[in-house]
Amino acid sequence: MDLVNKDKQIILRVQNLKKYFPIRRGFFQKISGWVEAVDDVSFEIEQGKTLGLVGESGCGKTTVARLILKLLKPDNGKIIFWGSDIGEFSEKDMKPIRKEIQIVFPPSVH
Repeated sequence: MDLVNKDKQIILRVQNLKKYFPIRRGFFQKISGWVEAVDDVSFEIEQGKTLGLVGESGCGKTTVARLILKLLKPDNGKIIFWGSDIGEFSEKDMKPIRKEIQIVFPPSVH
């Protein structure tokens, strides 16, 4: 238990999230390797707080967001929203949750 901030409420907890994409080559599209888009990402967001995910282009920021919204299926890890593990939620179950989670993409800088 966190004695300093025992009243904090965790809205979102992401634990050991992983997503790898296959690299396919050749006529038969055989898998020749893997892109480790998200590899063991963990964080939590407390009620009343905001999280900004910052990094280089191609480092997995958008993939993390898509995993949280269940637009992609994680290869490993847990996503807990208001105490519920949403890993097994159906599309119908996710609809109200997606209304509560917002992804904001900054304007492109050229």
